[in-house]
Amino acid sequence: MSEELGQLIGKITHFFGHISVAVIELSENLKVGENIRIVGGGIDFTQPVESLEVEHKKVPEAKAGDSVGLKVSEKVHEGYKVYRA
Repeated sequence: MSEELGQLIGKITHFFGHISVAVIELSENLKVGENIRIVGGGIDFTQPVESLEVEHKKVPEAKAGDSVGLKVSEKVHEGYKVYRA
C-alpha cells in the first residue's frame, strides 16, 4: 500500500447508479463524519461520510468485515479501493 493514498479501509463491491450508492466491504472500522478517498479506473476523489447503512439500517459506525452502503459523489465500480482520507 502506498502511504500517499492513506490507510486502505475497504473496497467497492457494488454500485447502484440510479441512487449513487456504493457498497463497501470494510477491512477497517469507519464512522460517520470521517473522510474517505476512492481510487480506481482513473477516478480519485475525496468525500465526507454523511451516513452509513448496514443491512438497510442507518448506523453511526461500521466495523471491519461489514458491508456498508453509502452515498458517493461520483460513479464508481467494483474493485475500486477506499482509503481513509
